[in-house]
Amino acid sequence: AQGHNRVVALDGDMKNSTFSQNLLKVDKDRFIECFICEQNLIGVGIGVACRDRTIAFASTFACFLSRAFDNLRMGVISQTNLNVMGSHCGVSIGEDGPSQMALEDLAMFQSLPGCTVFYPTDAVAMERATELAANTRGITFIRASRPALPVIYKNEEQFQIGKAKIVKQSANDQVLVIGAGVTLYEAVKAAEQLAATGVNIRVMDPFTIKPLDWAAVQNHSAACGGRVVTVEDHYPEGGLGDAVLASLATVRNTVVKKLAVNAVPRSGPPAELLEMFGISASHIVRACNDI
Repeated sequence: AQGHNRVVALDGDMKNSTFSQNLLKVDKDRFIECFICEQNLIGVGIGVACRDRTIAFASTFACFLSRAFDNLRMGVISQTNLNVMGSHCGVSIGEDGPSQMALEDLAMFQSLPGCTVFYPTDAVAMERATELAANTRGITFIRASRPALPVIYKNEEQFQIGKAKIVKQSANDQVLVIGAGVTLYEAVKAAEQLAATGVNIRVMDPFTIKPLDWAAVQNHSAACGGRVVTVEDHYPEGGLGDAVLASLATVRNTVVKKLAVNAVPRSGPPAELLEMFGISASHIVRACNDI
């Protein structure tokens, strides 16, 4: 917003949680409060983005965006260029409970033709995703995690839409593990635990779920003997795992084990919920040993 006077923020009465209120410090006239009406949030966003008058970013908790799906699908038809940020995704938000946990958002946005779906893992990737979204045609969706996660990329790291990153690898990896957001860190933990037992795994950060880096998934899967584990803070349907399965559908001699939130969740400490619903490091270790 400081670098471009056409950037505007639209909020669904969550500005203190999503930090969209920071735009008020730059220019209060470029902040639009749409209150607790997500259909209005997306509708106004489509309006202000019409004919490229603004670079619009609409943000709220990702779970609430399901209310605005009709507006989003109509936005696709009208060829809008709207950027949407959904925060507080998955069971990793912890004590706020299941009503606030977005577990269907990836499925929803992946179903929109032409939509670019970002799932940045750390602060550096998030900044790059925001820059790329601002310069991408069509609807974009940025999935944001709540936990304070460590920074793993250097500030000068370059990111591209549809290009994955390998964050851990060796010459004799036996399983490719693909995670994003909080589950990428769980995958790195699992890699350390498995290495202590003599099993090496390769860890991939997809950066964008749509488009997914099919070439990277296929090549690294082959390098790991065709053994793949996906792990995501999302329900099993329509998320990262299904995107990976699509990329490997025509590849022979490949097995994919999909870890995802396996039941309607509950409130609790984030680490306990990751364990309870099957997406923690211990579950990744077990899945890698199984295949």
